[in-house]
Amino acid sequence: MKKQQLGKAGEELACRLLKKQGYHLLEKNYRCRHGEIDIVARHKNTLVFVEVRGKSGVSFGSPEESVTGLKRQRLVAAALDYIGSHEGLPEDWRIDLVAIQFDPAGQRPVRAEILQNVID
Repeated sequence: MKKQQLGKAGEELACRLLKKQGYHLLEKNYRCRHGEIDIVARHKNTLVFVEVRGKSGVSFGSPEESVTGLKRQRLVAAALDYIGSHEGLPEDWRIDLVAIQFDPAGQRPVRAEILQNVID
């Protein structure tokens, strides 16, 4: 499966998983000058910015390990941009990661997990 197809499949799986866990999805693929937020959601009384990482195979590490320091900085900057450009949002917010591990062929997920508050 191509990288773009894997990314799309990962985002679709992440949306289903988040909804199942009680997240209310507000927006997908929010873009600003700092980058992109895959999913913006609300979980209970908290605004949640979700980064989706899907990988096939583990030769270059886990999905969690693929979120670099620079990516973390960009996620925080994009989250603050979103907060600054929208009204009526919850005061509390966090950044979650949906880590999806596909089989080596990239055909089916073997693990999908929501990791809450991955950036302090």
